[in-house]
Amino acid sequence: MRKPPFGRLARLAACAAAAGLATVGMAATPAAADSDQLWVVSPWELALPKGLDGAQGPATTVALGLYHDNPAHAVTDGELTVDVSGLAGVADVTWPDTCAPAGTTAVCSFPEVPLTGDAPVEVKLRAAADAETGVTGRITYQATARTATGTMVAPESTTTVRLASGPDLVMTPFTPVTGVAPGSTVPVPVSVVNKGNEPANGVQVTLYVTRGLDLGTVAPQCTSEPLDEGPVHALTKVDCAFDDVVAPGGSFALPAALQAKTAPYALSERIDIGVNARGGAEDLAPENNGTVASIGVTNTADFAVRGARLTAAGETVRADVTFHNRGPAWVANLGSGDPVGSVDVTVPRGATATTVPDACEPRTADGGWWEGEVRTGAPRYVCRLPIWVAEKQTVTFPFELRVDTAVTGAKGAITLKPPYGTDFPFDPNAGNNQAKLVLNPAV
Repeated sequence: MRKPPFGRLARLAACAAAAGLATVGMAATPAAADSDQLWVVSPWELALPKGLDGAQGPATTVALGLYHDNPAHAVTDGELTVDVSGLAGVADVTWPDTCAPAGTTAVCSFPEVPLTGDAPVEVKLRAAADAETGVTGRITYQATARTATGTMVAPESTTTVRLASGPDLVMTPFTPVTGVAPGSTVPVPVSVVNKGNEPANGVQVTLYVTRGLDLGTVAPQCTSEPLDEGPVHALTKVDCAFDDVVAPGGSFALPAALQAKTAPYALSERIDIGVNARGGAEDLAPENNGTVASIGVTNTADFAVRGARLTAAGETVRADVTFHNRGPAWVANLGSGDPVGSVDVTVPRGATATTVPDACEPRTADGGWWEGEVRTGAPRYVCRLPIWVAEKQTVTFPFELRVDTAVTGAKGAITLKPPYGTDFPFDPNAGNNQAKLVLNPAV
């Protein structure tokens, strides 16, 4: 299942916000080198606006697609069979040119099946003119594709379609901006269209703004508050309440485009933007009520680790393993929730770890899972860093080591690793990403 682009940051901010536009029929797991799986991209359910006064409702798009797991395989000739027989008396269907309809089914073609869960096929639905609010129908999907070794078959999936009445506020997506210089200002327009069949009597706009951006005063109808304690606030919430009535087909925009000024320490910044109708009105499709304004700033952050040189024999000593962000940028993974990195620590020969920091997980000498009943005594540890670190911030992992055998110059390795890949693209100096933990260094 694709990770929702808006969900992680919203959960961190304790906000019920929009999830991704599309889901897949089942949760996918990473494919092994000799396996692959075909998946259908489709919504689980869809609220279709009912027409008023006996007319058909506005058109609603069902975005569909195919994808597969394994990058080692080329997957072609994808065919998605869409069966809309379950929509009889509920909705009328308009097929795109990429689909060949025959009665109540259509075959949609995908000459090349991608690795991502994109949804390029757009099927249009309109509520049947005489259908009643609350009735439901179903769309069923089956799919096949070809590989060098044969035919792939996707698990069958469905979309439940429900006729409903209410506003449907849809945000205009933001195109990511990159290459911004620190100190620059980036305009961030916020615009919304009501694609529902009832007016939105007031609009609530909620912004979650990362630390490297300053929006100034958004509007008199807005209030802001930091979402974490301490002297450094990673995230700020801005809540705005407007009395504007947005009629079906009408639009709403902030009084002025947001002006996001990037700080000297900015790097990968974002504004998560969500809208809702006020007064408790239920939005017909809350999954399209949000967007992310991603702003990439050209900056660097010099990550470094530091070990220790200790002299001891037959006693327990404290060994501090230290991470330091030398800046000038802060680094945050607020969208994914992943640590900014990890520190891999190998215990020196002749010593036993008797006290281990909570953020450090035991490993075998070759990095495998530690099967011991306790966390102490492992030959190696992986220590998780926070999901964000400010510029000039230090994180210390204090170990206590019992020196069982005094081995002159016993060295343990300390290596800083990224959450994905092999390097930190923003780090200009990879040479200080390694250090040593030395016991009883030679004189």
